[in-house]
Amino acid sequence: MSKWIIEDLEEGLTLSYKLESILSSTRSEFQQVDVCETKPFGRALIIDGLIQSSQLDEYIYHESLVHPAMLAHTTGPKNVFIGGGGEGSTAREVLRHKSVEKCVMVDIDGDVVEFCKKHLPENKEAFADPRLELIIDDCKVQLEKSELKFDVIIMDLDDPLEGGPCYKLYCKEFYEMCKSKLNPGGILVTQASGAGVRQHKQVFAPVHNTLTKVFPLTKGYCQAIYSFADEWGFIIGFDDPKCVEITQEEVDKRIAERINGELEFLDGESYFGLYALSKKVRKTLAEEDRVLSRDAPAIFLSHMSGVHESK
Repeated sequence: MSKWIIEDLEEGLTLSYKLESILSSTRSEFQQVDVCETKPFGRALIIDGLIQSSQLDEYIYHESLVHPAMLAHTTGPKNVFIGGGGEGSTAREVLRHKSVEKCVMVDIDGDVVEFCKKHLPENKEAFADPRLELIIDDCKVQLEKSELKFDVIIMDLDDPLEGGPCYKLYCKEFYEMCKSKLNPGGILVTQASGAGVRQHKQVFAPVHNTLTKVFPLTKGYCQAIYSFADEWGFIIGFDDPKCVEITQEEVDKRIAERINGELEFLDGESYFGLYALSKKVRKTLAEEDRVLSRDAPAIFLSHMSGVHESK
């Protein structure tokens, strides 16, 4: 009899997909972690019952998260900070940039990092790259005490789930601290959860509005991620608004000159497609007035407990 994984996406909506096998599982101090072979998505990393990445389309998420900020930097970033990103895919994409001299990656969950090193071979080279400094700690603590300033800061954190390790890092005070750690002309980008017609008001819109209070220019963008069953949102803040003055031809030129290997998803045309938000979402962003703070964060009130199967 076949087995199916069920994800509760929201009240009244579940996603089910066929489970071929559970390859490995572990329980860290913070979360349940599973690597499973699935019928529609291939090998999938699942944390607390929700897909974090899949063999089918993880490159779409990680190229969308990393390269718009890296390519927008005028001269090519030398020092990059990653908050979260324990599976190693974000670091992998950062380290493809020839300009990068140092990439500091800080993830709070060392068990997840070790688990992903063992079970996600596509990131083996990234973890072995001498330019990568991997630190197991709270990324806020490490960034606050860092004497090094960065050209790009990438926040690849878990969604702000109640009781999770990251919900207090989606707030104005944290983003102000991040900005203080950027070099002139620096760029911050963060994943910002679902940006589809139902979900974009929960995290995407208030994070966007919050970052507008910190950076001279803030832009939201999104991309459909098949395994997430939604469009996924990202918010980028520019210390120098002139960074966005870039043409499609210049994006393609920078990709060719700056990046090792061929990108699977992003090019000059799709780069600008990311920023083509729907009329509905643009209206929501324009009307959003919430400013997230330590005392008033954005929180999802549901928290999964790991893979559960339906026969």
